[in-house]
Amino acid sequence: MQSVQSPLTRKLGSFVVLSSAELKTLDDLHRRRRNFVAGRDLMHQGQTDQAAYILSDGWVCSYKLMRDGKRQIVDFQIPGDFLGLRSVLFHTADHNIEPITPVTASEVLASDLIDAFASSPRLATAVLWAASRDEAMVVEHLVSIGRRSALERTAHFFLELSARLKLVGLGTVEGYACPLSQYMLADALGLSAVHVNRVLRELREEGLLTFQKGKVTIHDFEKLVDVADFDRTYLDDYGPLLR
Repeated sequence: MQSVQSPLTRKLGSFVVLSSAELKTLDDLHRRRRNFVAGRDLMHQGQTDQAAYILSDGWVCSYKLMRDGKRQIVDFQIPGDFLGLRSVLFHTADHNIEPITPVTASEVLASDLIDAFASSPRLATAVLWAASRDEAMVVEHLVSIGRRSALERTAHFFLELSARLKLVGLGTVEGYACPLSQYMLADALGLSAVHVNRVLRELREEGLLTFQKGKVTIHDFEKLVDVADFDRTYLDDYGPLLR
């Protein structure tokens, strides 16, 4: 796979001007490509000695399963995201990862990361930026669950996805393809599927956003930002480039 076509390269390239040597290092991280089917976990909570993955194609969700069988989706991962990076560092997976669609991902061992970071400290800085960005999203998700109304948190969720997909060339402020079901949205937003359906109808009737047949269409981006009280700076999509 050529790095210029890699979603991860596009993502890191928004923060770091990548040299030819760094592009080669990113190519090397993609050398063990694997395919996974939808609906079968590729990582389990409590699993040890687990490799990380770089998602190249498809969507996955990270989730925790409660004792009573209820599921809380922590986040959705899209092309260009690392999967299970924390599990490699801590040696034990603290959550499950399930492909939502068929996915292609590159297996990355701890030794691969150590070698890559040793040869390219700037690349290590870029990956740290990406991890910090993920942490900022987790903070916003916590605020959504705890304090935002159902309408606000749903609008915020779709705006965040828009920014993330735009960064890797898979979306625009007008919309994007989205394979999520209303049940998945419910598990992520802390709402019932019925409540999600009601909120989606309200967003559509207000002329803000339509989510139908796997497609999100944003009709009024600025008004949606206002409804969600969306802080565009926390994703830092256009942060200072490292020269």
